[in-house]
Amino acid sequence: MFITKRALSRRTVLRGMGAAVALPLLDAMVPAIATARELAPILPKSRFTGIEMVHGSAGATEYGTKHHLWSPSTVGRDFEFTKTLQPLEPFRDYLTVVSHTDCSAADPVSAEEVGADHFRSSAVFLTAAHAKQTEGSDIRNGTSIDQLYAQAHGQDTPLPSIQLCIENLDSSGTCGYNYSCAYMDTISWGDPATPLPMTRDPRLAFEELFGTGGSSADRANRNRINRSILDSITRDISKLQRNLDPKDRGRLSDYLENIREIERRIQKVEAYNTSHGPDRALPTAPVGVPDSWEEHVKLMMDLQVLAFAAEVTRVSTLKLSRDTSNRVFADSGCSTPWHSASHHGERAETIEDQAKINRYHLSVLAYFAEKLKNTPDGDGNLLDHTLVLYGSPMGDSNVHGHRRVPLVLLGKANGALQGNLHVLEKDKTPQANVLLTVLQKLGVPVDRIGDSTGTVEI
Repeated sequence: MFITKRALSRRTVLRGMGAAVALPLLDAMVPAIATARELAPILPKSRFTGIEMVHGSAGATEYGTKHHLWSPSTVGRDFEFTKTLQPLEPFRDYLTVVSHTDCSAADPVSAEEVGADHFRSSAVFLTAAHAKQTEGSDIRNGTSIDQLYAQAHGQDTPLPSIQLCIENLDSSGTCGYNYSCAYMDTISWGDPATPLPMTRDPRLAFEELFGTGGSSADRANRNRINRSILDSITRDISKLQRNLDPKDRGRLSDYLENIREIERRIQKVEAYNTSHGPDRALPTAPVGVPDSWEEHVKLMMDLQVLAFAAEVTRVSTLKLSRDTSNRVFADSGCSTPWHSASHHGERAETIEDQAKINRYHLSVLAYFAEKLKNTPDGDGNLLDHTLVLYGSPMGDSNVHGHRRVPLVLLGKANGALQGNLHVLEKDKTPQANVLLTVLQKLGVPVDRIGDSTGTVEI
């Protein structure tokens, strides 16, 4: 099989009733004798995910800067971790912290825009463009970096990109200060006039990734009787397994079990929500959405890992919340609602509460990093071949400020980043410089995005 170059296709898909399951990269997909040109389409490409949290960080305040509630006190390699960043310490070799950049494009440019920061900030996060103040259809922003990467390097995958969220407004029209809700509901923009919808329901996201192998009636019937998508491809799986070596069989088994395990979790959530109805903590949420924020986020992160492993897509975005959310994160050790905690009134105790929430969110990011690192991918793992950008377009949310926004990068993007690095930029450095650098590291030939003035040394 290998010597004759009749390797298994990288784009092999197992199809059944209501299912289309792409496979992860197996050794059987790489011919033993092949030229570099022949190998290029097979070997792992860099994946990218952009993750936005809202409401900034405690470290952007004067108190937080002084006490290093976000940014490390030391610069360069082998930096000293802060309490907030500590959940990411196991991934030091994959972590790049960029401090003291400003998301200036989110600032108001006219008197009418003052106070409207919550209603335009998300639109700026991955575009570095200033969102046009309008409540009509003439919205105007910029193209986000996830879509620039998808346009350049995501056209040969089944899905150029996926967009996921944990909360949305489920509304249209204006959301406040004459800003369209389109600016609050997504961080992904296909072009300056096209905001891309984000999927909140894990069931819908799962079906988008794996439920395209049959008719909508097939998929609906499968879901109704709680059958796994794997049930309809059992024979093909067995046939394929017989032709694989032990290493590939193990890798394929792990991948398929992860799919089945996510299905079980989604089914469990749906069963609970259906039986509890109006007694749910989130009674208006779709039936597939867990009441638990952490459970919801982890489901969405696991779906991204599966999608990256099989290269169903190389590009994803995840919006962790909506601006002005007053969700309580009891597991963080802070009982103050999130938006209220971010408006701390310069009180040290409340700023420390916000830092607890920041740390809790980073602990969930660490879960994502662990999943990526534990997933084999070619000659390494997914974290070796992924670049995760995590941060907020807000800095000090108490004053709706966009100065010193929190920002970290995880992963090595096929060696484009080395990790174990803290970069302290000069004050007033545009956050857009980081976006530009990310695009260039991902192989997108651009020389400017938004208000960028250059690149950062990462």
